[in-house]
Amino acid sequence: MRRFAVACVIGLATLAIGAQAASAGSPHFVGAPTATKSGNSLSVSGKVAGLGNETQIHVAATAEAACLNRGENFPQAANKQTVTAEGDFPVQNGKANFSLTLTATFQPKCSPPMRVVFGPVTITVSDTSFAPFSTTISGPGPGGTF
Repeated sequence: MRRFAVACVIGLATLAIGAQAASAGSPHFVGAPTATKSGNSLSVSGKVAGLGNETQIHVAATAEAACLNRGENFPQAANKQTVTAEGDFPVQNGKANFSLTLTATFQPKCSPPMRVVFGPVTITVSDTSFAPFSTTISGPGPGGTF
């Protein structure tokens, strides 16, 4: 009888540990997130799956923004900055879609003929039940700019 009780306790403990790990799933990006530039803004969107029983995820996107002149050079001015956007997104059936917009505002303004470019974007997904993970996407321009 005692062996049976010990075996039951071990079995229940194993089941509890396994159930806890299963609730977090195996979070990952579905394909590569995308980015679209419009003026001084960069919209980033994507999909995360393997979220198990999560109810929401936190997503943050960060990039460097700068003014680029007609000669394809960056002026030695204060018109460079790190831009960040973040938000919480609901999870349905272990998946979540996200969309964030990063906006650059410069002083002095980045006026034509100069234009705003964004460097590679790092997207980080986090929640309390799994370790944060990230990916970096690059644009088609020189140095991976958008």
